[in-house]
Amino acid sequence: MLLDLSQFRGPRTHVERRYEPDAAGVVHGLTPPGEQEAFRVAEPVRVSFDVLKDGTHYRLVGRVATRLSFDCSRCLEPFDFPVDAAFDLLYVPHAENQAAPGEEERELEEDDLGTAYYRDERIDLGQLLREQFYLAVPMKPLCRDACRGLCPRCGTNLNTGTCECTETWTDPRLEGLRALAGKRDGDA
Repeated sequence: MLLDLSQFRGPRTHVERRYEPDAAGVVHGLTPPGEQEAFRVAEPVRVSFDVLKDGTHYRLVGRVATRLSFDCSRCLEPFDFPVDAAFDLLYVPHAENQAAPGEEERELEEDDLGTAYYRDERIDLGQLLREQFYLAVPMKPLCRDACRGLCPRCGTNLNTGTCECTETWTDPRLEGLRALAGKRDGDA
């Protein structure tokens, strides 16, 4: 999923690509080993962008579209989430990112947030797609806004059924007061 920059000779080139959901590198790579991905790619990924060349700097402006599969944060049922994200990234050679010896650290500026780096005349489109997916997904994926979740006692999915569990909860810190109130009511 590498974009070979040596083939771009003109100042502007349009690129369209399609990747199957199981293509190596579409999603895998950001999750630590042994942990499960936050989502799965459910349908082919379509990416369309313009490459604007200015010397050694390349600007990629376009869109990525697909559907991602999640497990709902409340009821744990799987659901699909559409992604249609626009991106505008400036790619500069990796060597420009390195500070000169003796140069102090500097604060990130607004322009730095849209800047990425490439090496060996190649841009990793897999990384670009993963980044766009993670930016597009909700903080707390829900199958629907009104998802009722699972019963904390018996585990019944409250969207599809009801349970016989009682929802009365007493705070154990108030038992001493409850005992005093009971003695007082008995004295009357």
